[in-house]
Amino acid sequence: MSAAPKANPVIDIHSHFFPPITRAEAAALDAQGAPWLEIRDSEHGMIMTGDQPFRPVYSALWDSARRVEEMDRSGVDIQLMSATPVMFGYRYPIAQALPWAQRMNDYALELCAHNPVRLKALAQVPLQDIDAACREASRAKATGHLGVQIGNHLGSLDLDDEGLLTFLTHCANEGIPLLVHPWDMMGGEQRMKKWMLPWLVAMPAETQLGILSLIMSGAFERLPKSLKICFAHGGGSFAFLLGRVDNAWHQRDIVREDCPNPPSSYVDRFYVDSAVFDQRALSLLVDVMGEERVMLGSDYPYPLGEQQVGRLIREADFTPERQQRLLSGNAQAFFGI
Repeated sequence: MSAAPKANPVIDIHSHFFPPITRAEAAALDAQGAPWLEIRDSEHGMIMTGDQPFRPVYSALWDSARRVEEMDRSGVDIQLMSATPVMFGYRYPIAQALPWAQRMNDYALELCAHNPVRLKALAQVPLQDIDAACREASRAKATGHLGVQIGNHLGSLDLDDEGLLTFLTHCANEGIPLLVHPWDMMGGEQRMKKWMLPWLVAMPAETQLGILSLIMSGAFERLPKSLKICFAHGGGSFAFLLGRVDNAWHQRDIVREDCPNPPSSYVDRFYVDSAVFDQRALSLLVDVMGEERVMLGSDYPYPLGEQQVGRLIREADFTPERQQRLLSGNAQAFFGI
């Protein structure tokens, strides 16, 4: 039997799962490129795309018991699991992409069933068809998902695309919180050939691009204020470069032509997680965003995530009240936990 929830549980809003997708399941989406999991032993596996190895992984991605054990060691009470972005399937026809998203969402709930008090899921949706994405977001909410994770762009379309704004509006009206995760990073193998530079350079840039596309286009002026939207990876480069953006807005009319107010005035319209891995960066992030708009996020269980989940916040020179907000209270309010 699951233990009763704590009054102020430590909540990690940004962790990933990859279910035991078989090659046959993946072939229904794309026999050559869809992701599946090759489990090599009780501890180790490889995410595959067709015949090609994509990323070595370990059992916490698909073994809920292992995940809960590691949560206990890190002092994490609740973890929100979302798809590894390679699972999104945005480039496929909707006839294949919708059942794929539905199956992945059902997989997520099956993993959470091991301990539904402590494991929660965020759904994925087929953004290439906005009507289908809206229906799947609503279905997912009705079946137990706490929200939806989306990529920060859809091919060449950023979040200010009218179709994507329709989806964001639907989620606002339905009370569905959103986590925006960078993916399909710019530059790729052509310019960032090694050292994981797409993750180190382009991932923060993609995240900032997602935020600024909503600010600079004036989208936040049109979106309902009830929208709950959070950007992973600390909002990427946003906090550090906000002064640059504000300066450009004041100096150049081409920058402010669609944005009626200084970009810094929109920080109360979105949230970020805490996955910045440096005390100075976390302090800046909280100063820029406000302590009520930062939530614990780890990127667990990947190697570039926070290895001792929550340690950065716990060791920060914050008041107990601020720590409690970042570790628990903000996520409780955002996701209705």
